[in-house]
Amino acid sequence: MKNYLVTGVSRGLGLKITEEIVEGGDFVYGVARNSSKALDSLIEKYPSSVKFLSFDLSRVDSIKDAVFKDFIGLKTPLHGFVDNAAIAYDDIISNLNYEKLSELYKVNVFSAMVCTKYSIRNFILHNSSGSIVHISSVSAHTGYKGLAMYASTKGAIEAFSKNTAREWGIRKIRSNCVVAGFMETDMSASLPEEQKEKIFNRTSLKIPADTASVAKTVVFLLGDSSKSITGQNIFVDSGTL
Repeated sequence: MKNYLVTGVSRGLGLKITEEIVEGGDFVYGVARNSSKALDSLIEKYPSSVKFLSFDLSRVDSIKDAVFKDFIGLKTPLHGFVDNAAIAYDDIISNLNYEKLSELYKVNVFSAMVCTKYSIRNFILHNSSGSIVHISSVSAHTGYKGLAMYASTKGAIEAFSKNTAREWGIRKIRSNCVVAGFMETDMSASLPEEQKEKIFNRTSLKIPADTASVAKTVVFLLGDSSKSITGQNIFVDSGTL
């Protein structure tokens, strides 16, 4: 049984990734601001495969102790980290709000970087060739009105991931990004239907990206079948044009 740290596990893609991992026989240390009925049901179904921590990842200075020391524990070997937690901030650039932008970067970028830091330290401590998977967004590659600030956080993570792969490949530690297209999740639910229709029409398949397909790609990148893949951006986006 392998152990994986997954953030943002209470709903949407994070919940689906957690489900895929535990159904494959492995263990998830899941972190999210709050739990959910769906997560509670999954834990009830797999009580020996999921451990949950309610924690606000914007408390970046507390991640080391709260997540890696008290929750996971130094004696527990990690085999992978899935950086899925993110918050959205949609607005046009001329309305940019610094406080909202700062909160966005704390969760989407700084917490991911700090979790990567301590995941790598765990890999080294336990001599594990761990795999890191960051969830990025097609918005970092294709412009969308109102998403500049959010897209900038994903662009930062993609650059960070590629450099992580270069820096730690010698220890067989891998880092990749799954560039997800727009999915039917709680995060995208706030978008007007007209805007969502325009987004989906910009894809080759003319449909939202399938959450299960994205989750299965993440699990593939965590496993040994992808041991020669690192420093890459893997697009699962219904063929966004």
